[in-house]
Amino acid sequence: MIYFFDGSKEAFLTAFLEAFPDADAYLTCTQKQLSIGQESVFVQSDEVRAAKAERRLLQLDKNSLSDLSLLLRSGQTGHEQIAYRYLKKIATEGRPVRKMLADDDVVAAVECMNRVRWEIHRLHGFIRFMESASGALYAPFSPDNDVCDLLVPHFRARLPQFPFVLHDVSRKKAAIYDGKNAFVAPLERAEVVLSADEQGWQALWKRYYASVNIPSRERLKQMRGYMPVRYWKFLPEKISPSDG
Repeated sequence: MIYFFDGSKEAFLTAFLEAFPDADAYLTCTQKQLSIGQESVFVQSDEVRAAKAERRLLQLDKNSLSDLSLLLRSGQTGHEQIAYRYLKKIATEGRPVRKMLADDDVVAAVECMNRVRWEIHRLHGFIRFMESASGALYAPFSPDNDVCDLLVPHFRARLPQFPFVLHDVSRKKAAIYDGKNAFVAPLERAEVVLSADEQGWQALWKRYYASVNIPSRERLKQMRGYMPVRYWKFLPEKISPSDG
């Protein structure tokens, strides 16, 4: 049986309880082609049942819901099933299982969570803010995982005096810090009027990048390892004038 849900934590936990007795259960919040004879059901979020599952998982592993949060943020195909198999392992073992690295379900979950954590770490260095005419900072990016709000504490600590917007353009949402409070809101596209200084700063940054680059000693493979190509389109130093 395939158990579809809306992607929220509450709906996942509801589906988790619904699917638990089913040895062939598959949980997903995306479209999936059914095999011949395979059945499916859409599981509606149920706050009471979700809370019941939450309490039980926390009794067995106090960090289980933190793990679930990371797993549900993953952009990896099949991450919902990875989360389900991992939490089911906790429930059947009756204890934390993250150190059971000989178990395929645990390994899959740990690797999935580590990819989310690693991207957050990378984005602390790869995010490039632009100064708007209002003085607020704006940074478009397209992460593999749904992490825009998890980046806020880092930049809020680094830039406490500046309002900023972290715009996940692929998911059409943004994490916004207004100088006092932070929140997440839908944002399909943004029209940003840059400050008078911003273009000058970008040009200066490009000149610096060009000056320290040695064309005869380029190590593109190494560069791609440290700075994945999928992030380049949002880095001023990697945007050519023809890119606009």
